[in-house]
Amino acid sequence: MLKTLKKKKVWIPLLILALVATGFIISRNDAGEEIIVETEKVQRRNIVHKVNASGKIQPEEEVQITSTITGWITEITVVEGDTVQPGQHLISIDEKQYRPRYNQALSQVKSSEANMRKVQSQMDRTKTLFSQNLVSKQELEQLEASYQIALSQAEQAKANLLSAEDELSKTRLTAPKYGIVTSLTKEEGEMALGGMFNPGVLMTVADLSHMEVLVDVNENDVVNIDIDDTTEIEIDAFPDTIFYGVVSEIAHTAQSLNMSSQQQVTNFKVKVKIISPPIKIRPGMSSTVNIITETIDNTVSIPIQSLTSRPENYERIARNKKKAKKKRWGNEDDKKDEGSFMGKEKNLDVVFVLRSEFEGEAAPDGKKYALVRQVSVGIDSDMHYAVKSGVEENEVIVTGSYRVLSKQLQHGDIVTVETNEKEQEKKGNDVSVKVQIGS
Repeated sequence: MLKTLKKKKVWIPLLILALVATGFIISRNDAGEEIIVETEKVQRRNIVHKVNASGKIQPEEEVQITSTITGWITEITVVEGDTVQPGQHLISIDEKQYRPRYNQALSQVKSSEANMRKVQSQMDRTKTLFSQNLVSKQELEQLEASYQIALSQAEQAKANLLSAEDELSKTRLTAPKYGIVTSLTKEEGEMALGGMFNPGVLMTVADLSHMEVLVDVNENDVVNIDIDDTTEIEIDAFPDTIFYGVVSEIAHTAQSLNMSSQQQVTNFKVKVKIISPPIKIRPGMSSTVNIITETIDNTVSIPIQSLTSRPENYERIARNKKKAKKKRWGNEDDKKDEGSFMGKEKNLDVVFVLRSEFEGEAAPDGKKYALVRQVSVGIDSDMHYAVKSGVEENEVIVTGSYRVLSKQLQHGDIVTVETNEKEQEKKGNDVSVKVQIGS
């Protein structure tokens, strides 16, 4: 029993010593950790801001052929893909229900007109006799009243004839304008369902020489779009080909899409007219549109990935971190004082600029200081921000990696610059950098 206790007393100090040595080694490794990052010179570029949206291709003008009467389809004179001219006969509907009514209305018109002529003749004779005092005034007044009734009956018969003629004419559907038949929803022998409020579509005619893209634009972007803005159009069916267009219409009413009970997306419909659409383009094809809303020429710019954020107290955080690294082990109070990017401090938009001196001290040979520089940016393109203030042309800034820029690199860290000739040939002024954290 005593031997066991003695062994435990010997192993406990050894275990503590091993833990201390391990921590010391890890601390030294952390202090000298090197991470490869990239840098780039600040340059002037043309910044083109684009609003990206997706949608479907459709004709600028499309007509749906419907019927206001109900009947059996007896003839269809075209097929899908046929070109039609204004007034061309397209569809015939059985007229058995409407031809008799038209004939009856026509007969009533003839009968009422004959009766009117008869009453008018009687009235003319009565007027002659009345002028000779051969008939009474009462008889003349009765014939004049009969003539007015006959005249009214004739007008009513003509109105019924016009109505019957209109219904009969609707059994023959014609093309209202030039276009191509893009769809047929009925076949000969099927029923055409008519109605004024919800008629069934029988055929669609569209002019495919004038096409547009109907896209959904988010409410945050639509305020930047104007009529006649230039656009770049990519059609899925035509890969590696860019078409061009202009914004022709912007909706004034939003369309809300409920993604979930707590999430709602508000979009606006925007129409983009395609300039010189391809011959084989078809309605319904998927398309992506880049709407060019603003362009700034020859302005100071930085890569998008170089922009990061740091709290307002970034200098104090850097000093505390430096002290903690020197102490190697530190203590809980030191860790609390280091600060955090996720704290209550206001975050600033910054980049890291490379300098040879910092706080009156020159960097060691072959090394640079990475210093935080607050910047103000304007519009963005696909890969760059236009800079309003903060950096100047030809200054060297850190562009990567994301892990270093977002979490590790601090104000005043010493970096080791290693020039890679192949990378320089590929990226121009880009260089590879090793960052020594905790210097």
